[in-house]
Amino acid sequence: MRSAVPRGQPRAEHTPLSRKEDPVFDIQNSVRRDDGRLVRVGRRWGWLAVLAVGLLLFWLIHSALISTGNPNLVPALLFFGAALVPAAFVSFVAGRRLDFGVGSSVVGVTALVGGAIGVTTAGFLEYRTLILLDVLPMAAVGVIEEAAKLVMPLVLLLFIRHRSPGDGLLIGVASGAGFAVFETMGYAFVELVQSGGDLHVVDHLLVVRGLLSPAAHMAWTGLTSAALWSAAAHHWRRRSVGVLVLVYAVAVGLHTAWDSFDDDTAYAVLAAVSLSLLVYTTHRLAGLSRPKGVSLPAAAPAVAPAPHG
Repeated sequence: MRSAVPRGQPRAEHTPLSRKEDPVFDIQNSVRRDDGRLVRVGRRWGWLAVLAVGLLLFWLIHSALISTGNPNLVPALLFFGAALVPAAFVSFVAGRRLDFGVGSSVVGVTALVGGAIGVTTAGFLEYRTLILLDVLPMAAVGVIEEAAKLVMPLVLLLFIRHRSPGDGLLIGVASGAGFAVFETMGYAFVELVQSGGDLHVVDHLLVVRGLLSPAAHMAWTGLTSAALWSAAAHHWRRRSVGVLVLVYAVAVGLHTAWDSFDDDTAYAVLAAVSLSLLVYTTHRLAGLSRPKGVSLPAAAPAVAPAPHG
Protein backbone atom coordinates (compact mmCIF):
# COMPACT_ATOMS: atom_id res chain seq x y z
CA MET A 1 0.00 0.00 0.00
CA ARG A 2 1.48 3.32 -1.10
CA SER A 3 2.01 6.15 1.34
CA ALA A 4 -0.42 9.08 1.15
CA VAL A 5 2.44 11.55 1.70
CA PRO A 6 3.49 13.18 -1.62
CA ARG A 7 7.00 12.68 -2.83
CA GLY A 8 9.48 15.31 -1.81
CA GLN A 9 7.71 16.13 1.45
CA PRO A 10 9.15 14.85 4.72
CA ARG A 11 7.06 12.26 6.56
CA ALA A 12 5.49 13.66 9.73
CA GLU A 13 6.78 11.81 12.76
CA HIS A 14 4.46 11.10 15.73
CA THR A 15 6.15 12.20 18.92
CA PRO A 16 4.59 10.47 21.96
CA LEU A 17 3.76 12.61 24.94
CA SER A 18 6.11 12.34 27.87
CA ARG A 19 4.75 11.06 31.16
CA LYS A 20 4.73 14.57 32.60
CA GLU A 21 2.72 15.86 29.61
CA ASP A 22 0.30 12.92 29.48
CA PRO A 23 -2.99 13.99 31.18
CA VAL A 24 -4.04 10.35 31.71
CA PHE A 25 -0.82 9.63 33.56
CA ASP A 26 -1.29 12.77 35.69
CA ILE A 27 -4.77 11.62 36.72
CA GLN A 28 -3.57 8.09 37.54
CA ASN A 29 -0.64 9.46 39.51
CA SER A 30 -2.91 11.80 41.48
CA VAL A 31 -5.36 8.99 42.28
CA ARG A 32 -2.54 6.73 43.47
CA ARG A 33 -1.15 9.48 45.68
CA ASP A 34 -4.58 10.07 47.21
CA ASP A 35 -5.11 6.33 47.77
CA GLY A 36 -1.69 5.99 49.38
CA ARG A 37 -2.38 8.95 51.64
CA LEU A 38 -5.73 7.48 52.73
CA VAL A 39 -4.14 4.09 53.45
CA ARG A 40 -1.42 5.69 55.59
CA VAL A 41 -3.92 7.82 57.50
CA GLY A 42 -6.15 4.79 58.02
CA ARG A 43 -3.29 2.68 59.34
CA ARG A 44 -1.95 5.41 61.59
CA TRP A 45 -5.26 6.52 63.11
CA GLY A 46 -7.36 3.39 62.71
CA TRP A 47 -6.93 2.61 66.40
CA LEU A 48 -9.09 5.65 67.21
CA ALA A 49 -11.90 4.18 65.11
CA VAL A 50 -11.53 0.84 66.90
CA LEU A 51 -11.64 2.61 70.26
CA ALA A 52 -14.65 4.77 69.35
CA VAL A 53 -16.69 1.89 67.92
CA GLY A 54 -15.80 -0.31 70.88
CA LEU A 55 -16.82 2.35 73.39
CA LEU A 56 -20.12 2.84 71.58
CA LEU A 57 -20.87 -0.89 71.59
CA PHE A 58 -19.89 -1.21 75.26
CA TRP A 59 -22.19 1.70 76.18
CA LEU A 60 -25.08 0.23 74.19
CA ILE A 61 -24.69 -3.20 75.79
CA HIS A 62 -24.31 -1.69 79.27
CA SER A 63 -27.41 0.48 78.80
CA ALA A 64 -29.42 -2.47 77.51
CA LEU A 65 -28.31 -4.62 80.44
CA ILE A 66 -29.25 -1.95 82.98
CA SER A 67 -32.65 -1.26 81.43
CA THR A 68 -33.68 -4.86 80.74
CA GLY A 69 -31.81 -6.83 83.40
CA ASN A 70 -31.25 -9.58 80.84
CA PRO A 71 -28.36 -11.77 82.11
CA ASN A 72 -27.70 -12.99 78.56
CA LEU A 73 -26.00 -9.65 77.89
CA VAL A 74 -23.41 -10.15 80.65
CA PRO A 75 -20.92 -12.17 78.52
CA ALA A 76 -21.02 -9.51 75.79
CA LEU A 77 -20.46 -6.78 78.39
CA LEU A 78 -17.48 -8.61 79.88
CA PHE A 79 -15.99 -9.32 76.46
CA PHE A 80 -16.21 -5.77 75.13
CA GLY A 81 -15.05 -4.33 78.45
CA ALA A 82 -12.01 -6.59 78.47
CA ALA A 83 -11.16 -6.50 74.75
CA LEU A 84 -11.70 -2.81 73.96
CA VAL A 85 -8.33 -1.40 75.01
CA PRO A 86 -6.27 -4.41 73.82
CA ALA A 87 -7.83 -4.27 70.34
CA ALA A 88 -7.23 -0.53 70.06
CA PHE A 89 -3.66 -0.85 71.31
CA VAL A 90 -2.79 -3.66 68.89
CA SER A 91 -4.19 -1.47 66.08
CA PHE A 92 -2.05 1.41 67.34
CA VAL A 93 1.17 -0.64 67.28
CA ALA A 94 0.32 -2.15 63.88
CA GLY A 95 -0.11 1.35 62.45
CA ARG A 96 3.37 2.53 63.39
CA ARG A 97 6.04 2.91 60.71
CA LEU A 98 7.72 -0.41 61.34
CA ASP A 99 8.80 -3.00 58.80
CA PHE A 100 6.24 -5.66 59.73
CA GLY A 101 6.50 -8.99 57.94
CA VAL A 102 3.48 -10.62 59.58
CA GLY A 103 -0.07 -10.10 58.45
CA SER A 104 -3.24 -9.30 60.34
CA SER A 105 -4.30 -12.96 60.32
CA VAL A 106 -1.14 -13.96 62.20
CA VAL A 107 -1.73 -11.16 64.70
CA GLY A 108 -5.35 -12.24 65.25
CA VAL A 109 -4.46 -15.90 65.71
CA THR A 110 -1.66 -14.93 68.08
CA ALA A 111 -4.03 -12.89 70.23
CA LEU A 112 -6.61 -15.68 70.41
CA VAL A 113 -4.41 -18.77 70.66
CA GLY A 114 -1.56 -17.07 72.51
CA GLY A 115 -3.94 -15.63 75.08
CA ALA A 116 -5.65 -18.97 75.67
CA ILE A 117 -2.35 -20.87 75.90
CA GLY A 118 -0.86 -18.22 78.17
CA VAL A 119 -3.76 -18.18 80.63
CA THR A 120 -3.99 -21.98 80.71
CA THR A 121 -0.25 -22.52 81.11
CA ALA A 122 0.07 -19.84 83.78
CA GLY A 123 -2.89 -21.21 85.72
CA PHE A 124 -1.52 -24.75 85.69
CA LEU A 125 2.04 -23.76 86.67
CA GLU A 126 0.85 -21.41 89.40
CA TYR A 127 -1.32 -24.18 90.84
CA ARG A 128 1.57 -26.66 90.80
CA THR A 129 3.85 -24.09 92.44
CA LEU A 130 1.28 -23.50 95.16
CA ILE A 131 1.00 -27.25 95.79
CA LEU A 132 4.78 -27.67 96.03
CA LEU A 133 5.59 -24.59 98.14
CA ASP A 134 2.31 -24.14 100.06
CA VAL A 135 2.59 -20.49 99.07
CA LEU A 136 2.69 -18.63 95.77
CA PRO A 137 5.31 -15.84 95.82
CA MET A 138 4.54 -12.77 93.74
CA ALA A 139 7.90 -13.12 91.98
CA ALA A 140 6.95 -16.65 90.93
CA VAL A 141 3.70 -15.35 89.45
CA GLY A 142 5.65 -12.80 87.42
CA VAL A 143 8.14 -15.38 86.15
CA ILE A 144 5.42 -17.88 85.23
CA GLU A 145 3.04 -15.48 83.50
CA GLU A 146 5.72 -13.64 81.54
CA ALA A 147 7.08 -16.99 80.32
CA ALA A 148 3.59 -18.29 79.50
CA LYS A 149 2.84 -15.28 77.31
CA LEU A 150 5.99 -16.01 75.28
CA VAL A 151 4.84 -19.49 74.23
CA MET A 152 3.10 -18.30 71.05
CA PRO A 153 5.88 -15.87 70.01
CA LEU A 154 8.38 -18.71 70.49
CA VAL A 155 6.29 -21.12 68.41
CA LEU A 156 5.98 -18.59 65.58
CA LEU A 157 9.71 -17.98 65.80
CA LEU A 158 10.29 -21.60 64.79
CA PHE A 159 8.14 -21.33 61.65
CA ILE A 160 8.84 -17.81 60.37
CA ARG A 161 12.15 -17.54 58.54
CA HIS A 162 12.40 -13.75 58.32
CA ARG A 163 12.84 -12.66 61.92
CA SER A 164 12.85 -9.01 62.85
CA PRO A 165 12.46 -7.29 66.23
CA GLY A 166 9.50 -5.33 64.84
CA ASP A 167 7.60 -8.52 64.08
CA GLY A 168 8.48 -9.86 67.51
CA LEU A 169 7.17 -6.69 69.15
CA LEU A 170 3.85 -6.83 67.28
CA ILE A 171 3.38 -10.55 67.99
CA GLY A 172 4.27 -10.04 71.65
CA VAL A 173 1.78 -7.19 71.98
CA ALA A 174 -0.90 -9.40 70.41
CA SER A 175 -0.10 -12.30 72.75
CA GLY A 176 -0.15 -10.00 75.77
CA ALA A 177 -3.45 -8.53 74.58
CA GLY A 178 -5.08 -11.94 74.34
CA PHE A 179 -3.78 -12.89 77.78
CA ALA A 180 -5.10 -9.65 79.28
CA VAL A 181 -8.55 -10.14 77.71
CA PHE A 182 -8.97 -13.67 79.08
CA GLU A 183 -7.58 -12.71 82.49
CA THR A 184 -9.78 -9.61 82.79
CA MET A 185 -12.88 -11.56 81.77
CA GLY A 186 -12.06 -14.17 84.42
CA TYR A 187 -11.63 -11.57 87.15
CA ALA A 188 -14.83 -9.80 86.09
CA PHE A 189 -16.82 -13.03 86.11
CA VAL A 190 -15.59 -13.94 89.60
CA GLU A 191 -16.43 -10.44 90.89
CA LEU A 192 -19.87 -10.64 89.32
CA VAL A 193 -20.61 -13.97 91.02
CA GLN A 194 -19.17 -12.99 94.41
CA SER A 195 -21.00 -9.65 94.44
CA GLY A 196 -24.33 -11.26 93.63
CA GLY A 197 -24.58 -9.60 90.23
CA ASP A 198 -23.55 -6.08 91.27
CA LEU A 199 -22.67 -4.31 88.02
CA HIS A 200 -21.05 -1.36 89.82
CA VAL A 201 -18.28 -3.65 91.10
CA VAL A 202 -17.82 -5.08 87.62
CA ASP A 203 -17.74 -1.59 86.07
CA HIS A 204 -14.92 -0.52 88.39
CA LEU A 205 -12.96 -3.68 87.66
CA LEU A 206 -13.39 -3.29 83.91
CA VAL A 207 -12.27 0.34 84.08
CA VAL A 208 -9.16 -0.45 86.14
CA ARG A 209 -8.17 -3.83 84.72
CA GLY A 210 -9.65 -3.24 81.27
CA LEU A 211 -7.69 -0.01 80.86
CA LEU A 212 -4.47 -0.40 82.86
CA SER A 213 -3.81 -4.14 83.05
CA PRO A 214 -3.92 -4.77 79.27
CA ALA A 215 -1.56 -1.85 78.69
CA ALA A 216 0.93 -3.32 81.15
CA HIS A 217 0.63 -6.90 79.88
CA MET A 218 0.99 -5.86 76.24
CA ALA A 219 4.00 -3.69 77.02
CA TRP A 220 5.81 -6.38 79.01
CA THR A 221 5.23 -9.13 76.45
CA GLY A 222 5.90 -6.83 73.50
CA LEU A 223 9.29 -5.85 74.90
CA THR A 224 10.37 -9.40 75.79
CA SER A 225 9.13 -10.79 72.47
CA ALA A 226 11.01 -8.09 70.55
CA ALA A 227 14.18 -8.99 72.46
CA LEU A 228 13.52 -12.70 71.77
CA TRP A 229 13.16 -12.18 68.03
CA SER A 230 16.15 -9.85 67.98
CA ALA A 231 18.28 -12.54 69.63
CA ALA A 232 17.12 -15.07 67.03
CA ALA A 233 17.86 -12.62 64.19
CA HIS A 234 21.40 -12.19 65.56
CA HIS A 235 21.88 -15.98 65.76
CA TRP A 236 21.74 -16.02 69.56
CA ARG A 237 24.92 -14.05 70.08
CA ARG A 238 25.97 -13.47 73.65
CA ARG A 239 25.10 -9.78 73.67
CA SER A 240 21.61 -10.28 72.20
CA VAL A 241 20.89 -13.11 74.64
CA GLY A 242 22.06 -10.87 77.49
CA VAL A 243 19.65 -8.15 76.34
CA LEU A 244 16.86 -10.74 76.25
CA VAL A 245 17.58 -11.84 79.82
CA LEU A 246 17.73 -8.22 80.99
CA VAL A 247 14.44 -7.26 79.32
CA TYR A 248 12.74 -10.37 80.69
CA ALA A 249 14.00 -9.53 84.19
CA VAL A 250 12.63 -5.98 83.89
CA ALA A 251 9.25 -7.33 82.75
CA VAL A 252 9.15 -9.77 85.66
CA GLY A 253 10.10 -6.98 88.07
CA LEU A 254 7.33 -4.70 86.81
CA HIS A 255 4.86 -7.59 86.91
CA THR A 256 5.86 -8.46 90.49
CA ALA A 257 5.45 -4.83 91.53
CA TRP A 258 2.01 -4.78 89.90
CA ASP A 259 0.87 -7.86 91.83
CA SER A 260 2.33 -6.53 95.08
CA PHE A 261 0.24 -3.34 95.07
CA ASP A 262 -3.49 -2.96 95.55
CA ASP A 263 -3.85 0.68 94.61
CA ASP A 264 -5.21 2.29 91.45
CA THR A 265 -2.58 5.04 91.51
CA ALA A 266 0.23 2.50 91.66
CA TYR A 267 -1.35 0.61 88.76
CA ALA A 268 -1.53 3.82 86.72
CA VAL A 269 2.14 4.63 87.41
CA LEU A 270 3.31 1.11 86.50
CA ALA A 271 1.20 1.11 83.34
CA ALA A 272 2.62 4.52 82.34
CA VAL A 273 6.21 3.34 82.90
CA SER A 274 5.58 0.14 80.92
CA LEU A 275 3.96 1.98 78.03
CA SER A 276 6.78 4.54 77.96
CA LEU A 277 9.31 1.74 77.55
CA LEU A 278 7.23 0.20 74.77
CA VAL A 279 6.78 3.51 72.92
CA TYR A 280 10.52 4.22 73.17
CA THR A 281 11.34 0.77 71.81
CA THR A 282 8.81 1.15 68.99
CA HIS A 283 10.28 4.48 67.86
CA ARG A 284 13.80 3.09 68.10
CA LEU A 285 12.91 0.07 65.97
CA ALA A 286 11.16 2.35 63.47
CA GLY A 287 14.36 4.38 63.15
CA LEU A 288 16.46 1.26 62.64
CA SER A 289 14.12 -0.17 60.00
CA ARG A 290 14.97 2.53 57.44
CA PRO A 291 18.40 3.59 56.08
CA LYS A 292 20.21 6.49 57.68
CA GLY A 293 19.48 9.85 56.11
CA VAL A 294 16.53 8.48 54.17
CA SER A 295 13.08 9.59 55.23
CA LEU A 296 9.92 7.76 54.38
CA PRO A 297 8.23 9.13 51.26
CA ALA A 298 5.17 11.28 51.68
CA ALA A 299 3.26 9.16 49.21
CA ALA A 300 3.65 5.79 47.61
CA PRO A 301 5.32 6.08 44.21
CA ALA A 302 2.96 5.64 41.33
CA VAL A 303 3.65 2.92 38.81
CA ALA A 304 3.62 4.15 35.26
CA PRO A 305 1.33 2.31 32.84
CA ALA A 306 3.16 -0.06 30.56
CA PRO A 307 3.37 1.17 26.94
CA HIS A 308 1.12 -0.67 24.53
CA GLY A 309 2.44 -2.25 21.39
